[in-house]
Amino acid sequence: MWLPILGLILGIILGQAQILTIPAAYAKYLGVAVLASLDSVFGGIKAVMVGKYDSDVFLSGFFFNALLAFTLTFVGDRIGLPLYYAAIFVFGTRLFQNLAIIRRTLLDRWFPPKEMQ
Repeated sequence: MWLPILGLILGIILGQAQILTIPAAYAKYLGVAVLASLDSVFGGIKAVMVGKYDSDVFLSGFFFNALLAFTLTFVGDRIGLPLYYAAIFVFGTRLFQNLAIIRRTLLDRWFPPKEMQ
């Protein structure tokens, strides 16, 4: 359990030490990639909490989601339509759904529901 926390702390420290500028042309691509990645990460956390985690599903979903988001953004740029809105909507909705399930699971573990009389 300590290794992921150590990795997170190290990543934050290294991220703060670097100066990275993203060109405006790539801002949409980075935004949907981060959203797709967060969706996969929180989906993996939810799967662990409900006992249905599978590393193959997580890794394939992580890369497939990022590829799908990138493809929608790229095709939309080429044809002049903001197709990345579809990725934002879908991944954003799934992100909030996964967070809601995580929250409910944690509340049930920390504060078990009282029996009805």
